[in-house]
Amino acid sequence: MATAKVLFSILASLLVLEQALALATFDTDTVCIWGEDNCQIHGDNLTLILNQWSGAAVKGTKEFLFGYVSKRIKLVPDNSAAVVTTYYASSPWVSTENDTHDEIDFEFLGNVTGEPYTIHTNIFVNGIGNKEEQFKPWFDPTSDYHNYTIFWSPYVVVWSIDDIVLRVFKNNEDKGIPFPKTRPMTVYSSIWNADDWACQGGQVKTNWTHQPFIARYLNYEDSVCLWTGTNSIQDCSAVTPENWYMAPQFRQLAPSQIDNMNDVRSYYMIYDYCSDTKRFNGAMPQEC
Repeated sequence: MATAKVLFSILASLLVLEQALALATFDTDTVCIWGEDNCQIHGDNLTLILNQWSGAAVKGTKEFLFGYVSKRIKLVPDNSAAVVTTYYASSPWVSTENDTHDEIDFEFLGNVTGEPYTIHTNIFVNGIGNKEEQFKPWFDPTSDYHNYTIFWSPYVVVWSIDDIVLRVFKNNEDKGIPFPKTRPMTVYSSIWNADDWACQGGQVKTNWTHQPFIARYLNYEDSVCLWTGTNSIQDCSAVTPENWYMAPQFRQLAPSQIDNMNDVRSYYMIYDYCSDTKRFNGAMPQEC
């Protein structure tokens, strides 16, 4: 993969990034779209609840093309087997029969007590995903809040946790690899039951004696280029002071950041689609 080469860092210049960030709140920038009784929004606090009757999901009020979004999340503690908590950005689904949506995923797959969560990442372009990378957390994601960030520019997509880059997906359109840059996205968060697949391949089911399962979110931040129509495809890609994510310092990792990312990938990565030769019958995706 390209992680050891010229990459990108959303944290290359903390000063620039802090100047660009805008503090959003769940109260003003988020609406519940599923499980209204299980969505609790109070200022900059969001609580999502899963029980036997329903899960919950919220959606951001902004459509954007490129930028930075960040949420602090404390995951479901104790026995969370088959409980999936999510945080992702997605363009609209127009049709399941002709799916062309783009999506950038964080999914957190729960486990039985004492076993680690799985941090699941993926990216969809033109409705096609199959680019999963999974990690074990190097921290307890249930005892405190941790900062999960998604950065998206015309050059790269980056997933980070607590300022440590997990993964980079570069724009390699010149090699015929699709990249998301024309469809506006919105931020979503949800909690739901997936005991048909999420815990040990579906072998471990949700233990409803532990309900309600509660995920907590804090400190919603964003700095994005708001979508105003198809003109935004050009406007949001222009090199201007407003489009801070286009600046050169956000296109390359510092050596220490490369080292940190490589350490995480070496010691905590548990699945990489680019290493799964059986899955693709030897015909590996071109970016691998």
